[in-house]
Amino acid sequence: MSHENKMALAIHGGAGTISKKDMTPEKERAYKDGLELAVIEGWKILEEGGTALDAVIRSTVVLEDNPLFNAGKGSVFTNQGTHEMDAALMDGKTLKAGCAAGISTVKNPILLANKIMLHSRHVLLAYGGAEEFAGRMNLEFADSEYFYTEFRYKKLLEAREKGLNKNTPDKAMGTVGAAACDREGNLAAATSTGGMTNKKPGRIGDTPIIGAGTYANNNTCAVSCTGDGEYIIRAVLAYDVSCLMEYKGLTLTEACKTALKKFGDMGGDGGLIAVDKFGNIEMPFNSAGMYRSSICTGEKIKSEIF
Repeated sequence: MSHENKMALAIHGGAGTISKKDMTPEKERAYKDGLELAVIEGWKILEEGGTALDAVIRSTVVLEDNPLFNAGKGSVFTNQGTHEMDAALMDGKTLKAGCAAGISTVKNPILLANKIMLHSRHVLLAYGGAEEFAGRMNLEFADSEYFYTEFRYKKLLEAREKGLNKNTPDKAMGTVGAAACDREGNLAAATSTGGMTNKKPGRIGDTPIIGAGTYANNNTCAVSCTGDGEYIIRAVLAYDVSCLMEYKGLTLTEACKTALKKFGDMGGDGGLIAVDKFGNIEMPFNSAGMYRSSICTGEKIKSEIF
């Protein structure tokens, strides 16, 4: 296999104020097991000659189905006690993208993003219109009971009591995402989230905004971001990494470092995963921790939190 066709897959399960003192060995193992399952499932697709696009979708579905992570099944609550999920997908080969926002009844929002990309002339659909489209695409729906988890509901009650703000220690701003390079050198990125705990209904973060939380371009890289959504939007973080590579000639490592520093200087807290067309992987963050895992040709799975 040539250097240009080295395969790579990186995933994240969110960045934020992850407390080391509260991270028991059992809890850490559960998170790493969840991350590694997502990598294994996505990697199977790449190893069998599948596309980067299919790989990131598969990895993201696995994370959406795991209640430990803030996406799909494990999504956080709005301040009204409801769920509003967002997802995005981008194909680096074609620059096509699909995004869904304000989703409350579709079991796997990333699958809806894929259907929007493939079967709609639009890029972003939200709320009722997106869910009506999901019905026409015969996607699986789930009721509010499916998305309910005791842990997330307790976090909502705590946030209401404290009046969640920037300095709240257990601020939840998790997201899940994946970025991949397949054996043809094609790139893709996917991101999915339940958003912020105690958010106002109607709030949409960076995840479903192409260039902010999600971006892929075969000429440069595939990126999925996690963290303070409002800052990621203002920094156009995912696209900034790509731009630094395309217009300034930076390497993936240099571009990620530069973009994340600018994001941090603005006051942003979070991280990103990025893969370039050579199969290089970067997973930088400036928060206390970021759930992350990766694999590339000739190497074993690596999973870390801090």
